[in-house]
Amino acid sequence: MKKIICISLMGMAALAANAQQALWGGSQIVSPEVHENNTVTFRLNAPGAKEVKVTGDFLPTEKIKTPYGEFDGPGAAALTKDEKGIWTYTTPAALAPELYSYTFLVDGLKINDPSNVYMIRDVQSVTNVFLIGGDQRVDLYKISDVPHGTVSKVWYKSPTLGMDRRMTVYTPAGYEEGKDSYPVFYLLHGMGGDENAWTELGRAAQILDNLIAQGKAEPMIVVMTNGNAALQAAPGESSLGFIAPTINLPKTMEGSFETAFPDVVNFIDKNYRTKADKKHRAIAGLSMGGFHSLNISKQYPDMFDYVGLFSAAIMPDQKVSSPIYEDFDAKLKTQFDKKPALYYIAIGDKDFLYDANKQFRQKLDQKGYKYTYLETPEGHIWKNWRIYLTDFAPRLFK
Repeated sequence: MKKIICISLMGMAALAANAQQALWGGSQIVSPEVHENNTVTFRLNAPGAKEVKVTGDFLPTEKIKTPYGEFDGPGAAALTKDEKGIWTYTTPAALAPELYSYTFLVDGLKINDPSNVYMIRDVQSVTNVFLIGGDQRVDLYKISDVPHGTVSKVWYKSPTLGMDRRMTVYTPAGYEEGKDSYPVFYLLHGMGGDENAWTELGRAAQILDNLIAQGKAEPMIVVMTNGNAALQAAPGESSLGFIAPTINLPKTMEGSFETAFPDVVNFIDKNYRTKADKKHRAIAGLSMGGFHSLNISKQYPDMFDYVGLFSAAIMPDQKVSSPIYEDFDAKLKTQFDKKPALYYIAIGDKDFLYDANKQFRQKLDQKGYKYTYLETPEGHIWKNWRIYLTDFAPRLFK
């Protein structure tokens, strides 16, 4: 009898181990390690590797060739191996406060840091992240001990596109318990992104929580749509299943998303306590989302009083034909004749869209159309887009 009980207990232990195997997968190596002086050490246990490098946006940029052209990308630094097979690299200088991303290159193969569970996806790239605080702006990206809003994944019907689609909606702290109505900020992602991009890569919820708690931004609802008109939702989160993320999607920047955007606004106004008028609506976006914001705001000039173009694409491809993009100058004139409360343009000085934005600003200057301009260092990167959000949001609904 005792033998049977012993065997049963052993079987139960084995079953429990298999059922909770993820509990035993941790690493004993600390990586990354942020030191008190803000230098950072990266470590990887790879005794059989011949070469290990770390690549990330904390390193100086270098030219990288891609199928879409040559762009500035993160550089790489070599790790050194000790007698135990542990590879190590410490930054030679302190890193400035920022949210950084990185991966390892092991004999040319890109892998994530097995010692760091914090990762984010940007289109097809999955990278580890770490944050160095101590700066007033960067500390907005942290989860602070303040009242928190709610982030919801919301499905809605789009009659114009003929499908159910998903968006991410941020409601400010106190929304569920209260009866007040709120202004609405529509925040759009770039090419290859989706409705998750601004909360995961852009830290939008943390930024809004902190700005509102500090009294620097008005309490507002923030709506983050999926700007890919052919898709229901983010990759892996729709009826298409675990499809590979890509920027090569149909119905991209050809007018469908802009045409269907009133479906989004109507759903939000019907299902949330909104201040449903122009002076209580804002729209902004990065890259493709800036392109969408530009065209949506001029197509529906009575819908948005606040417009933000973050590293925006400006003109459509010459091969594209859509009523949305026709009569560009006339629609722009109608929009500015109605005197928007804020027309905001921001871009990095090394952004590949810099010249297009410069030409667009020259057009606005020639016409006498008023706008606010912010230029930052570096290029077409999330670091800049987070900066623009922290600067743009406090300007809304004043």
